[in-house]
Amino acid sequence: MLTIHAAALLLPGGGRAPVPGGAVAVRDAAVAAFGPYGELAAAHPGARVRRWPGVLTPGLVQRDAVRLLEEWYFPDPREADALGTEPLTGAALDALGPEETWRAGSVRRGLHRMLQHGTTAVTAGPGAPAALLTAVRRSGLTVLGASPSPADGPRLDPLAGAGAVAEATAAPLATGGRADLAAFDAPDEAALLAAGAVSCVATIAGGRLVYRGR
Repeated sequence: MLTIHAAALLLPGGGRAPVPGGAVAVRDAAVAAFGPYGELAAAHPGARVRRWPGVLTPGLVQRDAVRLLEEWYFPDPREADALGTEPLTGAALDALGPEETWRAGSVRRGLHRMLQHGTTAVTAGPGAPAALLTAVRRSGLTVLGASPSPADGPRLDPLAGAGAVAEATAAPLATGGRADLAAFDAPDEAALLAAGAVSCVATIAGGRLVYRGR
């Protein structure tokens, strides 16, 4: 089935201009077309339509996923009273005890938090643990080659410090390319950069809706 993802503003990347009232048509795992919603709807009258508020972009890339998953602990919601809800690192992480008691669950929850931030791809160097990369791929994320990580330490938000959304996306939209998208509850690019990826309301990885915030 072909699905059209529509939003008030589409940022296709690749140097292309933003598309007010834009949309992306997805068939299986690939982008079938993108452009103004009216044109896509007319070309595909039987398509299922998903409408998202605000801005629709290509999926974001997390350049420090390995450090986040290895050096942070993502608490289980059932641990909120004791540990809170924010990731733990440093001394708080050391206090948890032997890593085998918490590693697997934390990795799963960390990957879900990445999906909640519009992430559809991560970068990893040749020394990344194979088991970790397997978990990443099983979550629906793709693994890209290594790239420079933030100088001030790992950050869960791929948009943190970015001067443009395109700097934080894995790749611009391309017809026939993998359908990786993220939708954010922000009116335009400037507002999205100010709000950060925490404003994500939906993440589509390989054509699949892997996170929906509303």
